[in-house]
Amino acid sequence: MLTSRLIATAIAGCAALGAAPLSFAADTAPAVVASKSPYSAAEIARWKKTAGRVTIMRDKWGIPHIFGKTDADAVFGMLYAQAEDDLNRVELNYVGALGRMAEVEGEKAIWSDLRMKMYISPADLKARYAQSPEWLKKLMNGFADGLNFYLYSHPEVKPKLLTRFEPWMALAFSEGSIGGDVESIDLKQLESLYGKREQVALASLDKGFDEEPKGSNGFAIAPKLSASGHALLLINPHTSFYFRPEIHVVSEEGLNAYGAVTWGQFFVYQGFNDKAGWMHTSGGGDVIDEYLETIVEKDGKVFYQYDGKLRPMKAVPVTLPYKTASGGTTSKTVTAYFTHHGPVVRAQDGKWVAVRMMFEPMKALEQSYLRTKAKDYNAFYKVMQLRTNSSNNTVYADGDGNIAYFHGNFVPRRDPKFDWTKPVDGSTAATEWHGLHEVKETINLYNPQSGYVMNTNNWPFTAAGANSPREKDYPAYMWSLPENARGIHAVRVLQDAKDLTLDGLIAKAYDSYLPAFEPLVPAVLKDYEALPASDPRKAKLAAQVEALRGWDLRWSAQSVPTALAVYWGQDMVAHAAPRSRAQGVPVVDFIQTSLNADERLDALMRASDKLAADFGSWQTPWGEINRFQRLSGDVNQRYDDSKPSIPVPFTSATWGSLASFGMTAKQDTKRIYGDRGNSFVAVVEFGPRIHAKSVLAGGESGDPKSPHFNDQGEMYSRGQFKDVLFYKEDIEKNLERKYHPGT
Repeated sequence: MLTSRLIATAIAGCAALGAAPLSFAADTAPAVVASKSPYSAAEIARWKKTAGRVTIMRDKWGIPHIFGKTDADAVFGMLYAQAEDDLNRVELNYVGALGRMAEVEGEKAIWSDLRMKMYISPADLKARYAQSPEWLKKLMNGFADGLNFYLYSHPEVKPKLLTRFEPWMALAFSEGSIGGDVESIDLKQLESLYGKREQVALASLDKGFDEEPKGSNGFAIAPKLSASGHALLLINPHTSFYFRPEIHVVSEEGLNAYGAVTWGQFFVYQGFNDKAGWMHTSGGGDVIDEYLETIVEKDGKVFYQYDGKLRPMKAVPVTLPYKTASGGTTSKTVTAYFTHHGPVVRAQDGKWVAVRMMFEPMKALEQSYLRTKAKDYNAFYKVMQLRTNSSNNTVYADGDGNIAYFHGNFVPRRDPKFDWTKPVDGSTAATEWHGLHEVKETINLYNPQSGYVMNTNNWPFTAAGANSPREKDYPAYMWSLPENARGIHAVRVLQDAKDLTLDGLIAKAYDSYLPAFEPLVPAVLKDYEALPASDPRKAKLAAQVEALRGWDLRWSAQSVPTALAVYWGQDMVAHAAPRSRAQGVPVVDFIQTSLNADERLDALMRASDKLAADFGSWQTPWGEINRFQRLSGDVNQRYDDSKPSIPVPFTSATWGSLASFGMTAKQDTKRIYGDRGNSFVAVVEFGPRIHAKSVLAGGESGDPKSPHFNDQGEMYSRGQFKDVLFYKEDIEKNLERKYHPGT
């Protein structure tokens, strides 16, 4: 039984680490103490020597092509170039990954810091760095040296917090999924357990409107479906804009990777080398589990029940420094609790909930880097056997003509009789993990007869059309998300594909159909026809219904029905979201199947009224409303209807648009300004030579004064791609600048 005294004990304490009680006392201090000379003569000499072995070639788009003698040299140049383009995003990614955001943003960020510090400890990461293989240490050293050399050679640049980067910091941001996994822990629920306030009922945490879909699209096309007889790959991450720049990194040790790199990481996350390519999509298996822990207080200590016995709860005090309103620094201390399953993150029905997830930063960093050097399927598969890609699926293609799909990679082996989508009983050994599934046991595909594989953050059972895996062959925990509108759309555009070129693949990826409206439009037309003439909606909605009746369910910048349908759909979602979540049904599925005629018609009325109020008429073309705008280099963009912007024809992924453009920021403008969806997009043809095209939201640089801040904005909005400059002779022909770091 969870007593009020025990809750008070949790509130009075404060902070956490990872799976073991470690002290933060020495590790929460600033990374460097201010001094006259923060860099030694020896390290400056080392940096300059390394810089002499690195050449950065910036092409006409500002894309950096880094050439180094060794992999570590290339990593040095890669991080130096990232700092040139947007040091702010590089630094903030590590501030967040280290659980130090409150030192920059103030007290409001202490709970996200606590969440990270339940897993991340500088002392622990330093120990893991010391245990790393020498080849990986060299890369981590190059990572830190490249950033520090940038700071040394640009004394005018003032970081927000991190005045020195250390090699071990790379382990805090190692795979791209530790942040994503940890972020599944709800901050309000975490605060309600550890903060000084009353418990928050789950209902009060409802955000109302469903969030913009997060995720990506990946397509791999076999040679038999391509015009050239070579495999093709679509790389289409749907992230927040400017989350990843475009980069090319080459060494004399076999590294030759091109693609999207998350700011501050030293591996290409989604991209290709000269022989193979990989695309990650979110939403693989169920890899994060919650355990209901039965808590007992005894003799002033906290215990939890396990197999009929009491185990002591680990209580870990951690200090959470934060910036005050006056600019100074103070701190709070929280005592976080841990069972052998992991940290306690919330309370539910008189029990505490502990979370278990993957935490293998060294192996994850190895896998993330080594896959960029894998030149064929066997080499790639060998890297996959590290099994530390916990939050992603992988779509693969190579120069040998192979295509493949892996639904997840890190998959714990569990008893399938339990419902792992809900918290399970933590007091019994029956709910323990029993190692990991081998890659061959997980859901995957290799050269299916269909000639394609795809994923759109949907389930894997349509990944290759009729040749897809069968649901009955796998435990339910091996997949976590249902089918979605983009998945339905992808199958349709790929099932009859043939003679595909890169331009043809781009056309498939930007197909304008919106399948989510297929059941909705006929339903509302039927609703309208059934209205009696006396109903006031009969006259008020006549023109709108005729517009929808003549609509081909395709987006375009000139389309009035697209604008009307999207606003109508948004209104239905806003009103239905609480009910859909209460029933555990995806909200778009819910509005397609569970609304009545009055709800659909009234939503159409409200959508029309909103369009008229905001734009003067409901008959406003979609491109007048849906816009791309980049005004500053701020991480949190602000938008302004009075400032220049560019029309965008494609819509939110909510409606099944394969090309995604959605707004997650609070909309305090009349127009919709996208900030999530298509970001870096590329198509690749693998053959004797790489042929690829790409486009980036806005541009490579985060500096508004740079010519590459928004030089791809118009192209991005039209779905117009540039040629990727992969070979040195092509880079030389389109060269803007060639230099060594520091010069």
